[in-house]
Amino acid sequence: MTKVRINPGVCGFKTTVTAESEDQMEVKVKVSSGCGSVKKMMEELGDTYDAFDVCLTKPGINTFYEYASEHFPGHAACPIISGIVKCIEAECRLALKADASIEFVEE
Repeated sequence: MTKVRINPGVCGFKTTVTAESEDQMEVKVKVSSGCGSVKKMMEELGDTYDAFDVCLTKPGINTFYEYASEHFPGHAACPIISGIVKCIEAECRLALKADASIEFVEE
């Protein structure tokens, strides 16, 4: 099992994602989020995915991004979807487990 915590910033909708896969191809994903849009997305899309269909696509093109482009309010910088994809990647051995971050630098 792979688990990630996502702090998306000023909205405060912290999110936890867990991914489990036995064969590194089919993956079961659980998402706990304070964001109503993310909750609805997961309810509508279900919890089981083909890791290759989710992770081995061009940026912005997979089940989650396609859903968000039609149903989410305009907020292109939301990191929750990329966090879900990173969790699936790591669980299915399509990427190494490593923290990612965005930091604002005042100069």
